[in-house]
Amino acid sequence: MRFFVLSVLAFVALSCSGRGDKEIQPVGAACEEPVLKYGLEIEKYDVEPGEVRRGDFFGSIMEDFGVGANQVQKILKASEGVFDVKKIKLGNSYEVLREKDSLGQAAFFVYELDNLSYAVISLKDSLYARIYEKEVVPLRKKAEVTISTSLWNDVQKAGVPVMMALKLSDIYDCTIDFFGLQAGDSFVAMYDELTHNGEFMGLGKIYYAEFTHAGKVYNAVRFDAGEKNSSTFWNEKGESLKKAFLKAPLNFTRISSRFTYARKHPVLKIVRPHTGVDYAAPSGTPVVALGDGVVTHRGWAGGGGNTIKIKHPGNYVTSYMHLRGYAKGISVGTRVSRGQLIGYVGSTGLSTGPHLDFRVYKNGKPIDPLKMESPSVEPVSKDKMPDFEAQMQQYRYQMDSLSIASYVQEYMQILQ
Repeated sequence: MRFFVLSVLAFVALSCSGRGDKEIQPVGAACEEPVLKYGLEIEKYDVEPGEVRRGDFFGSIMEDFGVGANQVQKILKASEGVFDVKKIKLGNSYEVLREKDSLGQAAFFVYELDNLSYAVISLKDSLYARIYEKEVVPLRKKAEVTISTSLWNDVQKAGVPVMMALKLSDIYDCTIDFFGLQAGDSFVAMYDELTHNGEFMGLGKIYYAEFTHAGKVYNAVRFDAGEKNSSTFWNEKGESLKKAFLKAPLNFTRISSRFTYARKHPVLKIVRPHTGVDYAAPSGTPVVALGDGVVTHRGWAGGGGNTIKIKHPGNYVTSYMHLRGYAKGISVGTRVSRGQLIGYVGSTGLSTGPHLDFRVYKNGKPIDPLKMESPSVEPVSKDKMPDFEAQMQQYRYQMDSLSIASYVQEYMQILQ
């Protein structure tokens, strides 16, 4: 029995060393865990980093590392359905893992898809492709920002991920006009910051926010209201923040002309009604559909130049004029969704410069787009309201806890 035990311990020691001709580790020593990267024992390879340059394609990169054309074709076949190696992008980074021997053959090609995932492609022996995703850890955080110059700049100054500005503008796109933010407006938000080995990797989910604009507080509560309702964020009453219409059909620099029945036309030099809003924006600025609907007109409309008209539920019609061109796939009869690209700002027809002349009609009569009330989508159902209110209360407790933790941390730093 004693001989058997000693033999087993000796075998473990040999296994830890990797080869019998290496120095045997002391009996009882723990085996070291291999260092894994992309799911591979990275220490077995020499790693050569690179970046996709102009004119590069997968075959040319492989040629530089000694992988022949026949093998490249086999790799392409093995990668089908997982990752299309022909679609590598300029500027993206990659690593080629070479064998640590005298030949130094390329064994793996690792291509960065984004900061959270990679495509790992085996180049020899058993050919395959798989997607490796970094293990990210969500860290719950709270952001508080007051607007002094612009949402984007002030978010950066506060040390909050800049994607917060974009996510908030998407959450509130039907509720708050982000081009009309004022100094003194503010927001507080609870969100996840995604980390990998302590390194910031990106902004995760936003769970709760309170945006104060022009003295009014707009709540946003993340809640799953069920399969029948596609909305994600709701106000404190359980009403969806997603309305039937957006606040505006484009990102504009300023409003150059408002709704009026007595405006001097800039080209004709006569007083005539202007039953719409002119949004000044650079030529080529994307224009999107204000809401779901069907295209009823796409083409030249005299002084309006290139024009698109869309009929929406509730007897609403929206009109987009002076376009430079139309988005692909837009024609009469096309069904479009809220926020879908339909065209580009231009200066066609009777126009003195690039802008979008945007008009809205209700039951055939023009209404002021800046004053229209957008219909709401279905609210949280009555049977779901208790769950919704409990979820909202939980978020608020968590926000308070994060605030207390932050105050304690600041106080401890002062004491030190």
